[in-house]
Amino acid sequence: MTQSMLIGIVKDAIMTATKVSAPILITVLVLGLIISILQATTQIQEQTLTFVPKLIGTAAIGLLLGSWMLQTIMAFTTRIFDLIAKITT
Repeated sequence: MTQSMLIGIVKDAIMTATKVSAPILITVLVLGLIISILQATTQIQEQTLTFVPKLIGTAAIGLLLGSWMLQTIMAFTTRIFDLIAKITT
């Protein structure tokens, strides 16, 4: 295993993790920003007001994009196993 091969594997792992986690993180970020603006304008400081919409948004994105996320992770795992098979032969 060469250094460039190892760098390629790490780069692929980081890109896969970014692609899989980005939809959930962006959804939670946008919902948090909207709720923070709402709380600042109405001066309501209820903790469940921030938690529940983020939880619902995360669940909705998980249901909508869960199969795509699973396929992306499975494709990465397949590439890693193929690479392991090539190295050992």
